[in-house]
Amino acid sequence: MKKLLVILTTVALACGLALSLTACNTYDADHTITVGASQTPHAEILKEIKGDLKAAGYRLVIKTFDDYITPNTSLEEGSIDANYFQHTPYLNEFNAKHNTHLAAVGKIHYEPFGVYGNNVSQTEFDTVKTGRSILVPNDGSNLTRALFVLQDEGYITLAADAKPTDTLTVQDIADSKGNTVNPVQAETVAQLLRESPKGTIAVINGNYALQAQLDSDDALAFENAQGDAAQLYANVVAVKEGNEGSEKTKALLAALKTKKVYDYITKTYDGAVLPVFTL
Repeated sequence: MKKLLVILTTVALACGLALSLTACNTYDADHTITVGASQTPHAEILKEIKGDLKAAGYRLVIKTFDDYITPNTSLEEGSIDANYFQHTPYLNEFNAKHNTHLAAVGKIHYEPFGVYGNNVSQTEFDTVKTGRSILVPNDGSNLTRALFVLQDEGYITLAADAKPTDTLTVQDIADSKGNTVNPVQAETVAQLLRESPKGTIAVINGNYALQAQLDSDDALAFENAQGDAAQLYANVVAVKEGNEGSEKTKALLAALKTKKVYDYITKTYDGAVLPVFTL
């Protein structure tokens, strides 16, 4: 009997110790930062700062999303504290369309759009610029962006008054040059390209190209990263209006805008993702 009591006492003490340790490592709501992000590269970048936020007294929880809508509706509803997946033109368009109240608080990186082909060589891409089926993302700001990439590559001509800050549609193509531009959901472009006939090309968002494991060396063209696009389409951290100056927001941005993150982006993505913040 004494032996049983000793065993039970030991177990109770061990359990108490475990509970005590768990309690010491718990974080209340004020010290937990939940961020919605695309899997690649956003969630990968966020994982790099978990330790830094822990040192600052915060637990970072990363929720990954496969689309461009749910991260914003989740932020508006308050189930996450911030998101990191979009650029400001898309955010502004989303706010206007869905009556949400989200604000960009910091530019982190830029993903140049890439043009990829299904069995299209570089020579064919450069010389045969008519008669192609072309897949592009269908959401307003990214469709606009894709159309300007196609114009830069000589595949279409846009209306003379079209601007990168406009929200364009295929109706703004003044001359398709015999090509057919097909807008589809951004997250489906890479897969649809694989399933398309030989000769099809596609303009693909950088994160979805990475997620589809497309090699940047196989891209037939890239958006001009030296122009205004890098700042206009920089991916941002967004929060609900009113939280721009919160302690969580300041901690998250401070952890992201570091040399550690700058170097991680530069070394990991081989030009497919570029840091845009200054050190």
